[in-house]
Amino acid sequence: MNRRRAALAMLAGIASVRFSVPRAAAQQTGRVYRIGYLSTPTRQSVERALNAFLAKLRELGLVEGQNLIIEYRWAEGNVERLPELAAELVRLKVELIVAPAASAALAAQKATTSIPIVMIFPIDPVRSGLVKSLRRPEGNITGTTSAPGNEIMGKQLQILKDAIPSTSRVAILWNSSVVESVVQVKEAEAVAPSMRIRLQSVPARGPDDFESAFAAMAQQRAQALLVSNDSTFLVHRTRIAELALKARLPTMCSFREYVEAGSFMAYAVNMADFIGRAAVYVDRILKGAKPGDLPVEQPTKFELVINLKTAKALGVALAPSLLQRADEVIE
Repeated sequence: MNRRRAALAMLAGIASVRFSVPRAAAQQTGRVYRIGYLSTPTRQSVERALNAFLAKLRELGLVEGQNLIIEYRWAEGNVERLPELAAELVRLKVELIVAPAASAALAAQKATTSIPIVMIFPIDPVRSGLVKSLRRPEGNITGTTSAPGNEIMGKQLQILKDAIPSTSRVAILWNSSVVESVVQVKEAEAVAPSMRIRLQSVPARGPDDFESAFAAMAQQRAQALLVSNDSTFLVHRTRIAELALKARLPTMCSFREYVEAGSFMAYAVNMADFIGRAAVYVDRILKGAKPGDLPVEQPTKFELVINLKTAKALGVALAPSLLQRADEVIE
């Protein structure tokens, strides 16, 4: 019996050497990538989208904490911090920088011309100088972009008009320090007259300006509100929803997260779904592809999300046809 136990122990030891040692050796010798993630808002405000990004990376074999190290830099809603944070990532010698939104991509572009940059969602990367063209970006930047601003703004204004046909005065809350906001205001101003809508420009750089901004909307007798695509505002979406409800302003937004926080509706790309495409660019570039050779991808699907509880609180009776068009109705 003792001999049998000794033999089993010896076999177990051999198995341990045979199978465990090579796995440990593989982990030590395997390639570990180090990338940066530069973003304007807080992590909490974009958790769903970030999780989708990480999940797609895992599908591609890039697992954070194993063969992937991500250096996160969050500007906490302050776009002015982005250049400093981008410079930090360059000093860390990351192999690639992920930059959601044009403001982050532009900060990364100024910080480096050699480290690849994967941008996510800038409205017009050609106009802002991030890439030469969508088909052939050239340089060290590629990634994904939302559809041209006038298409989005036109759709959003039209849906607002469909929801409340009597609407003729719409305020637009925008941030003059954010590229996406500036572009969207110009595009909204271009399409509003064709819908017999008078657009009221209301700038705000952050939460300290919200009270005065909504006071200005009341003074101008705005009937509805359009919130520009701005990750700075995204951090404060609950506050914006509260102020809009208090002012009785049906609000159209560019992210579904606003609607989940209490805003009236949103028409936009599903950020969590589309951000997975950026992970594909990260994978290809880390495997040797050149950013300048990878065409910039545009979304093909948009979603309409409506908060029915907010609609009822505002006294807005939505037509059944509009509710049927919605991809999701929050009750």
